[in-house]
Amino acid sequence: MTIAKGDKLPEATFRVMGQEGIDALTTDQVFGGKKVVLFAVPGAFTPTCHLTHLPGFIESADKFKELGIDRIACVAVNDPFVLGAWSQVSGGKDKVLFLSDGNAEFTKKIGMDFDGSGIGLGTRSKRYAMFVEDGVVKVLNTEDSPGVAEVSTAEALLKDI
Repeated sequence: MTIAKGDKLPEATFRVMGQEGIDALTTDQVFGGKKVVLFAVPGAFTPTCHLTHLPGFIESADKFKELGIDRIACVAVNDPFVLGAWSQVSGGKDKVLFLSDGNAEFTKKIGMDFDGSGIGLGTRSKRYAMFVEDGVVKVLNTEDSPGVAEVSTAEALLKDI
């Protein structure tokens, strides 16, 4: 089943880099009682993700806050060390919460996984952006191709919120 507008996000545990190593965050900790923009990328440091998708959310962080968004989060089927490095290199560390879904637990539960093994990537997340209020999907924009960032960009999501 693929997640849809009006659905509640399922329980899952993400990993993030904390001060002393890897920390765990549940979906309730990330989304409960908050207005959250969540976007997913097929892979940290991949060209479209690194050069197009993520920068838009970093640059638009203040615009989202003006709309009452409590948090911007990025999820990827990468390990927390890679996402920690990406947060540093991209300049997004203080604007975006980088959520590691290393085993694709969350991604599979919401039906947004795809098989990238043909090019050596294994299981990955489709590219999407959503607006979530208290764990319920209010807006969902999903790309048809993982190499394209058009309907899931920060600019597109800002228009839909």
